[in-house]
Amino acid sequence: MNLKRLSGIKKTAAYIFLFIGAAAFVYPFIWMLMASLAPEKDIASFALWPTSIGLGSYVQVFEKIPVLRAFLNSMIVSLTVTFFVVVFSSMTGFALTHYEFKGRDAVFYIIIFTMSLPFQLTLIPQYILMVKLGWTDSYLALTVPYFISGLGIIIFRQYFKTIPRDLFDAARIDGCSDLKILFSILLPNAKPAIITVAILTFMGVWNDVLWPIIVIRNENLMTLPQLITLFAVGGKAESQLGVKLASAVLLAVPVVVAYSFFQKYFITSMASSGMKE
Repeated sequence: MNLKRLSGIKKTAAYIFLFIGAAAFVYPFIWMLMASLAPEKDIASFALWPTSIGLGSYVQVFEKIPVLRAFLNSMIVSLTVTFFVVVFSSMTGFALTHYEFKGRDAVFYIIIFTMSLPFQLTLIPQYILMVKLGWTDSYLALTVPYFISGLGIIIFRQYFKTIPRDLFDAARIDGCSDLKILFSILLPNAKPAIITVAILTFMGVWNDVLWPIIVIRNENLMTLPQLITLFAVGGKAESQLGVKLASAVLLAVPVVVAYSFFQKYFITSMASSGMKE
């Protein structure tokens, strides 16, 4: 009885600890949302519930900057990159899993090594390449450099290793080509890996600010994070904190919605994609 009671106390304490941690993590986001709906004079008080609620800050954001156009640009860029990353990463992961060739493991470890290199190291060479190709101020500059993802390749490689080899052998006996095996057999069974790579890619591209600021000058081609960053620090927000918070909420909503719908698959893939040799 004492052991059961002690176990119950430990479980209760664990839940209390997790609740406090979750509240500490979620509170800033809830405050940001409520502050974006509050009058400017109420924001400085850091109260969770303002004296009145309105959409004035959001109206000002839409009046001062082309939010819808920037949102469309971000969706086009993020979805395009996500699609090609899933395709190319799955193909590369398939090759590194089921093709026997000299230096296969070396290629895999080189991919891991490239992930340790900071993006800033290749920033200038990539920009020079974009200029020479004439891709600046175009969707090509925002999408093509992101088509290959080292993390995506690793996730697919590790996931494909969990699929029995007999499945591949049976498909080859039935006359399936390698591409048919990948797109007709493997990918339909790799939903957790696909969703994980898609979410991570979408979030990374959606939140990127530095690269778009470097290669895009035309406001009609600016992504939402780029436009909001320039809006917040460039003076158009006129030092109004509520307007800045409203723009931040608009930027965060798509990622939160996407993760909320697909978190089950994301967690499943992260739990099952260990580093298998």
